[in-house]
Amino acid sequence: MDKDAARKPGARPRGFVVRTYFTEFVGTFFLVLTVGCAVLSGAPLAALGIGLTLAVMIYAGGHLSGGHFNPAVTVGVLLRGKISAIRALGYCATQIAGGFLAAAVAQFLVDTKAIHTISPSGREVWTVFLAELLFSFALVYVMLNVATSADHPHNGFYGIAIGFTVTAGAVAVGGISGGLFNPAVAFGAATMGIIEWSSMWIWLLAEAAGAILAAGIFLVQNPGDSRETIFTRHLDR
Repeated sequence: MDKDAARKPGARPRGFVVRTYFTEFVGTFFLVLTVGCAVLSGAPLAALGIGLTLAVMIYAGGHLSGGHFNPAVTVGVLLRGKISAIRALGYCATQIAGGFLAAAVAQFLVDTKAIHTISPSGREVWTVFLAELLFSFALVYVMLNVATSADHPHNGFYGIAIGFTVTAGAVAVGGISGGLFNPAVAFGAATMGIIEWSSMWIWLLAEAAGAILAAGIFLVQNPGDSRETIFTRHLDR
């Protein structure tokens, strides 16, 4: 008898956790690779390409890992109560690793000598911070509602909704903050010279704040779901 067929209903197959980490690595890798190649080459449809890449990777890996591909999203899902703290830490580590590798590959693929490095100062610090916070909030808020809400657990539109949120944000504030909305993308962007390492804290803090705010508002708006949160018990879904 096939061992997988003999498992108890709802039981996870052997190696499931490793598969989820690998899925997060692959999805984040291709997201950051698309960002790097599009930005470094000056592709005119960069925002659309990035959003579509995220969408298709979510459709490809969402059934395995949830399709986060973004430490900010993982933080939001953690606070929402749909992942354990240990699993979330593993996700964030693999996402950032995927971002670093993608940045190196993008630099190899696109041989560019002139890179406009974003290095905000003065008032620009706060405009970058606010732009990243607002659309990081929007991204995590959309993801929590379309992919984790008990009201529609098996919808078929979540990938497009999440991907197009990134596209909309990149079009709206890409010229202000770079439109990253993702710490793994931020690390990759710094590696490629798109943003200054010394300014990384702006993106990381804004993205974390946006994720926390989105999770809090989700729980207020969805009280039926709020019974299962990080504050009551750790879930590992």
